[in-house]
Amino acid sequence: MLNLSIFKSYDIRGIYPQELNEEAAYTIGRAYARRVKVNEIIVGSDMRLSGPALKAALIRGITDEGVSVVDIGLVPVDAVYFAVRKQNYPAGVMITASHNPKDYNGFKLPLPGIGWVRGEELRDDVVNLPPLAEKIKGGIKEFDILPDYIKHVLSFCDVKQVKPFKVVVDAGNGMAGKVVPLLQPHLPIDIIPLNFALDGNFPAHPSNPLLPESQVQIREKILETTADCGVIFDGDTDRLFFVDETGEFVPADLTLLILAKEFLRREPGAGIVYNAICSRIVSETIKKWGGRPLRAKVGFVNVMKTMADEKGIMGGELSAHYSFRDNGYADSGFIAWLILLQLLSEDGRKLSHIVSEFDVYNKSPEINIELDKANRAAAIERLKEKYKNATQDELDGLTVTFPDWWFNVRESNTEPLLRVTIETPNAQITAEKKEEILKIIQQ
Repeated sequence: MLNLSIFKSYDIRGIYPQELNEEAAYTIGRAYARRVKVNEIIVGSDMRLSGPALKAALIRGITDEGVSVVDIGLVPVDAVYFAVRKQNYPAGVMITASHNPKDYNGFKLPLPGIGWVRGEELRDDVVNLPPLAEKIKGGIKEFDILPDYIKHVLSFCDVKQVKPFKVVVDAGNGMAGKVVPLLQPHLPIDIIPLNFALDGNFPAHPSNPLLPESQVQIREKILETTADCGVIFDGDTDRLFFVDETGEFVPADLTLLILAKEFLRREPGAGIVYNAICSRIVSETIKKWGGRPLRAKVGFVNVMKTMADEKGIMGGELSAHYSFRDNGYADSGFIAWLILLQLLSEDGRKLSHIVSEFDVYNKSPEINIELDKANRAAAIERLKEKYKNATQDELDGLTVTFPDWWFNVRESNTEPLLRVTIETPNAQITAEKKEEILKIIQQ
């Protein structure tokens, strides 16, 4: 019996084999081939343990529908985006569960332009899939896309400007362990590697860089080696966090600002996309620099669409996805990393000093409150009424803005949760507003 919970808002994801197994992968392969109606689909995967079995089943489903497959092997997720958006392949599948725990796997389904097949869109196709008709089976060929991909990534950075920094790179036993050694010969930096062996068991720490236990090792190594900075990737490398020379993690919305400064230098007046829960310093500073701040709903698919619709040059999120117009609007951890190395080189200050310029407000970590659907809706209505004298918008959930503080409350796409973000001038006010808002939600 197919578990329909695997079809998410953006992608397909579930626990292997209880929720997502070979039978499901085969059916998804058939449904995807029928939906996109192309002659050839490119397929890549990360190093998760269930990847080979799911890929074999997926490819069998695609080829049974008469569509050929180009297998590009073990790759970072943005290599599939590159193939579809810059190398003119008509459709792609990346087999990955990104930063989820090791028992998960899934599929991301990019198309040319800013096209994307969301998991929830494919669900009905799978449910209503007709019996297999007799047809000529599609072929399978293998192709190494990484040489062209590496050239593409390097094109975003002026390598000659990069100083010989000492940089700790934590690959987290994910795909960065394969790609960083291919980039290293082109870079004048001294890389101190952590966890470069590809291993879907994630023996060093979880694949999610935001978890405290994932951050211990890189902090210790930066301090031990007196490195200039560090970077930690998730499993499929679409998310990365920067760590300054003191071992402190740089908030992703402040990293977005640092990257935006370079893109506004390259293209004055350009649009920079940020999502609804980024710090207000992002829009304030982009305006100050002469750029166009473009606010989007949370979710990299939404950032990508806003960038294309509003003619933005790049975008980013609090989750540390950074997307680039000239990367086919797709996100890439490696492009963000190289641009930051160039910026550090040109600025001359330590990363902590650059960040401190923007670290002027106090924002709470995201607060997650478990509530059923009806109570989530009722809680939002109570908040709307309580703060009716403030500026409100519903781009993504409810955002309430006062002159000196704001908060956002939105429903999770995947879990029975309300997610709350609060930003004020200082920690004491943030704590007071948190207590006030949670009391209203939990009435």
